[in-house]
This record gives sequence, C-alpha cells and structure tokens, in this order.
Amino acid sequence: MRASLLQIAVNEGESIESRRRRVASLVREQAGAADLVVLPELWTTGAFAYEEFGTEAEPLEGPTYEVMAKAASDAGVWLHAGSIPERTPSDSGSAAGDGPLYNTSLVFSPSGDLAAAYRKIHRFGFDKGEAVLMGAGQELVTVRLPETTIGVGTCYDLRFPELFRGLVDAGAETFVVPAGWPERRRAHWTLLAQARAVENQAFVLACGTAGTHAGVPQAGHSIVVDPWGEVLAEAGAGEQILTVEFDPGKVSVTRDQFPALKDRVLGLAPPRR
Repeated sequence: MRASLLQIAVNEGESIESRRRRVASLVREQAGAADLVVLPELWTTGAFAYEEFGTEAEPLEGPTYEVMAKAASDAGVWLHAGSIPERTPSDSGSAAGDGPLYNTSLVFSPSGDLAAAYRKIHRFGFDKGEAVLMGAGQELVTVRLPETTIGVGTCYDLRFPELFRGLVDAGAETFVVPAGWPERRRAHWTLLAQARAVENQAFVLACGTAGTHAGVPQAGHSIVVDPWGEVLAEAGAGEQILTVEFDPGKVSVTRDQFPALKDRVLGLAPPRR
C-alpha cells in the first residue's frame, strides 16, 4: 500500500479559496502514486488561528467538502482531507448554521463519496482556544479500505492512548493522524507517534503542517511508523510530500508473533481476533 502525506503550509496572505485549489491540485498529482492521501489538521485556517474558526467555519458538506470530494474522485485515491472548522445547524434547524463548532475530519473514497467524518474528541487549549471554541466529538471512527482498516485521530488526540486502544478494539490496523503540531513540542510528536504504534501494534501515519500559523511555528516532520515502532519515513520542517510504501499485512504478523494485546487486563474489551 502506498500513502502520501501532504505536509503543506498555511501561508499568510493566501486566501482559503486559493489554498483549496492548491491543495486539490496536489491531491490530483498523487493519482497513480498513492492509494491513500492524507492532509493536515485545519489546513484551511491554520490550527492556531483561533479568531478565524468562527468566521471561516463551514457546514460539513460545504466548499472544502465539495473541492476535496472532487479531488479524491479525479485522483482515484482514498483521501483523508485533514480537518475543517465545521459549523453545525442550530437547535432550531435554521439555515444560517449558527450551531456549535467542531474540528471535523473528512475521509473520502476514490469515487468521491464521504466514507467517514470524525469530530475531534480531545480539544487543545487548557480552557482557551480550541478547548472553548469548539465542541467535543463523542464517537470513535474507523474506515475499511481494501488493504487495511484505518482508525482516525486528530493532533492532540495523540496524547490519549485510550482513544487508540478503542480504535484497535474497533478493528483498526492503521492510525491516520492529521495535526497542526507546534515546533516547540516536536520531540513529543515523534515520541507519541512511535508509542501509539508500538503499544497497539499498528501503523501510524501522522501528517503535520509546515510554516507558521498565527505566530506559532509548526513542527512539520510528518512521520510513518510501523507496528514495531520503526520509522519508515519522516519529513523535514518545510512543505513536503512524504510518500511511503508499506505492507498492512505486517500488523497481523506482528500481533501473532508478539501477542501482547492478548494479555490486556485493564480497560476495554479484548481486541478482535
């Protein structure tokens, strides 16, 4: 299986419409080169541009949805289109869409159909920023691809191992994690990606952003980790397309050769066999 992680920058002065076109073009360029394409978290606004969340929020099936669905279809790839600030309808159902905001990931099939939407469960900010501006998701999300079942998490979720153990129980073999991770905590990014891979005996595909968002330098360094914690590929700090080929069958082999998951005592139900 081939995956391309598009580590893009959210450039100041670039309109969201222009960025959508640029990113859609990059996705189309992956036709024939990748089976799965992954974008970063909140790439339309920037993960730290809190003041833009409300003004640039869009409905689930809004402009970004439409552009990314077509890009996935044109390229014939599975597309994890990163996440958007989603504006939900109000309780009254008004067309204005003045309900709660969510940090929502979109996953499209090669035909351009929406395969899944995931609302980020763990919100970053410690009583400010995303933590107060956006609602918390409630549901774990997995998507069955021909080669593997992916489990979806977003950025700060990476710090909460119970979420990923729940995804394993739901059948996940490959974790896909878009992020807007800050440079000052880059060491944690790499460490946590490897930890989630090792403890769950799964692949981790973690796609970050480049550049600076709202004055916050981004870590970049998108990374692909195998079930033994080996780093198969890692990007640098700048804009880059990180493409890697990996064997999803290594998950079942690893879990059979070193069946640590069978020895679980605490927490969720034993994983599926």
